[in-house]
Amino acid sequence: MGLGFYGSQAPGVAGRVKSTPEAFRVTEISSYPLPDPEGPFTVLRVVSHDWEQHELGAAIARRLGLSSQSLEWAGTKDRRAVAERLVSYRGPPPTEPLDLPRVDIVEAYRARDGLVLGHHYGNSFDIRVEELARPPTETVLAYRAIEGELRVAGGFPNFFGPQRFGEVRPITHEVGRWVVRGDLARAVDVYLVDRPPDGKPGLGDEARRAYAEHRDPARALREFPPEYRFERTLLEHLARGHSPDRAFRALSRDLRLLFVHAFQAYLFNLWLTRRAAAGIPLNTPVAGDAILRVGRDGTVRSREGIPVAEDNLDECSSLVGRSRGLVAGPLVGYETPRMGGPPDDLLGQVLAEQGVDPGMFRMRAAPEVASRGAWRPILVPLPPIGISTDGEDSVRLRFALPRGAYATVLLREFLKPPLEESLLIPSSRVAAAELLLNGIAVPPAVRLPAPDGR
Repeated sequence: MGLGFYGSQAPGVAGRVKSTPEAFRVTEISSYPLPDPEGPFTVLRVVSHDWEQHELGAAIARRLGLSSQSLEWAGTKDRRAVAERLVSYRGPPPTEPLDLPRVDIVEAYRARDGLVLGHHYGNSFDIRVEELARPPTETVLAYRAIEGELRVAGGFPNFFGPQRFGEVRPITHEVGRWVVRGDLARAVDVYLVDRPPDGKPGLGDEARRAYAEHRDPARALREFPPEYRFERTLLEHLARGHSPDRAFRALSRDLRLLFVHAFQAYLFNLWLTRRAAAGIPLNTPVAGDAILRVGRDGTVRSREGIPVAEDNLDECSSLVGRSRGLVAGPLVGYETPRMGGPPDDLLGQVLAEQGVDPGMFRMRAAPEVASRGAWRPILVPLPPIGISTDGEDSVRLRFALPRGAYATVLLREFLKPPLEESLLIPSSRVAAAELLLNGIAVPPAVRLPAPDGR
């Protein structure tokens, strides 16, 4: 998934995260739509236990008698978690309990406007790390050393985390690859069949293998488990003789857009890894970069990047140094500019290797999910972090992150195995060190040469 290096070199302490949903609590720091007793929208504050967000939205919509595409969110939350967030829809508040398992509505009101993606400030986290490789008191000291190192570095790498690509079956970006290329038949096939070789075992594995062999969607409907709603939606349309393109459009626009965003995330992770491997700083702009302005409250003012050139390099460096700007990398879309300079050269290499041109993101085969592109900070300034022992073999971490930043990426720094180098790149020559973090294997590492060639 492109997470090819760490931002710290201090050794971590491995442990297990998300052993239960209650061990990973995420609470949205919401920007509430303005209340209006006569407003056309309803805003709900929902607490869910172990629900995938699109499945949760579809279930709530069914209870309310709405279409599955009626609900809007400010941001995506972790599946295996206790997650609290806002959701909105056009219509009146519910008059009866929703009676959904592991779902509580703690607030409901009418509003003038509904939510849109990004309509929140961030998320706060309360996470328990269990089954530690070292005693909790030693773990706290090790984690504090990593925290100090990241603070000096200006933050941690702003990778997209594993859940962006699918926590159980990380293939979302591969579906997006074929959507961007305009091959919706291949995108549907990847979604129904593909499994990463090192993915977690899943309930539908045998059904996927069988469908890959017999290619009979009617038979597959009898074989796929009922809870695999999105796969069954595709299969139902294919069984009726509809084209793969039409079957794909039967999925909600939010889900289709998620595939595109996941592929953009994959390209960003690859580019960021390549930037670090090339020795280009993450906390200082160079010509060819873009920066994002930051307000006095620490929030990014706009996703429109300010180009960095030789004639404004000092000014941009000053903004970053005064915490009024952040160095940014491209979320590739059809309007992504080619900036020139070393960062742009690296982007060109990544796009060429992945067989992608920015113009492809116009998505002529699916223009409803076209993407102009945007800019994303490449470092997340480190927040205050509460780290404390929590029993005989666990510690708790409490922190808040701005929207778009991933707690799992910050946790990756703390849970990494002992390594001697701070800059790591994947290599098939070295065995992978596995972390018990969603069952995701951390990329193996090799030492990069120092500037003098050592």
